[in-house]
Amino acid sequence: MTMIRRLFGFSMFVIILAFVFRNIATAEIRQTFERDDKGTEPGYTSLADDLYSPHAILIRLSDQAVLMEKNSEDRVFPASLTKMMTAMVAIENLSNLEEVVQLTQDTFRGLYSANAALAGFQEGEAVKAIDLLYGVLLPSGAEAAVALADHIAGSERNFVAMMNRKAADLGMNNTHFENVTGLHDDNHYSTVKDLAVLLNYALRNDTFRTMFTSSRHDIRPTNKHPEGMTLRSTMFLKLPDRHIESGEILGGKTGYTSEAGLCLASLAVAGGEEYILVTAGAEGNQHTEPYHIKDAVTVYNRMVSAS
Repeated sequence: MTMIRRLFGFSMFVIILAFVFRNIATAEIRQTFERDDKGTEPGYTSLADDLYSPHAILIRLSDQAVLMEKNSEDRVFPASLTKMMTAMVAIENLSNLEEVVQLTQDTFRGLYSANAALAGFQEGEAVKAIDLLYGVLLPSGAEAAVALADHIAGSERNFVAMMNRKAADLGMNNTHFENVTGLHDDNHYSTVKDLAVLLNYALRNDTFRTMFTSSRHDIRPTNKHPEGMTLRSTMFLKLPDRHIESGEILGGKTGYTSEAGLCLASLAVAGGEEYILVTAGAEGNQHTEPYHIKDAVTVYNRMVSAS
């Protein structure tokens, strides 16, 4: 009996310790970019003015320094940058990334008529959760996002509630989600500063970081794709050369709706330091020049000289 009590006591101690450390990490995220918030640092002012994107924020991850801000707290429509939260909430609520998820007719309801981006999965397909996550982050597949939401929470509505709770936990006070895909809704909004808080948090998760920095992912054969399939990053498809001055662009997530404009959240390393850049609202569309990606290349190439 004494041994059982000791084991119970130790188990409770471990649970409490894990809870405390998680809350400390969340509190740290909440305070991110709030220390000495003085706006754009000297040397970066002209850089902000040269961007196609009307909303932008650049952060050095090692010390959480905000190096550049441009209308970073203005409300924007996040488009498919939403899927960073979709993926992160899914990762944190899946007990097994290898579990199989069935896509149904309901998965695709409304997606074709909305002209949503799709990964290429089919109705009735049985897909591993990890492959759906890659489908969310690389080709920005709406059907992959909805399938995960239904599987984890029973419905997209229930999953969206989880996303909004996570946003509140992270201190994303100017963010509200209405869906898991980023399809336009006037009540579905964020700011580039909030999205940077999200990306900063998500990159601390090894699974998310691995996916976010992948240019492609190969899926083994399924019941609907007997030869397997390959998923490719929408950013890297339009970025043939990831190399920048003294470093490289490591990963990114694109977004676009006609209301949101061209959006991008990206990660790069330059001069031995990691940086994240979130931009939104650039003019253009999927058929024009990728002005959001051009902005990222411009910023990352000029960082070393601006520092």
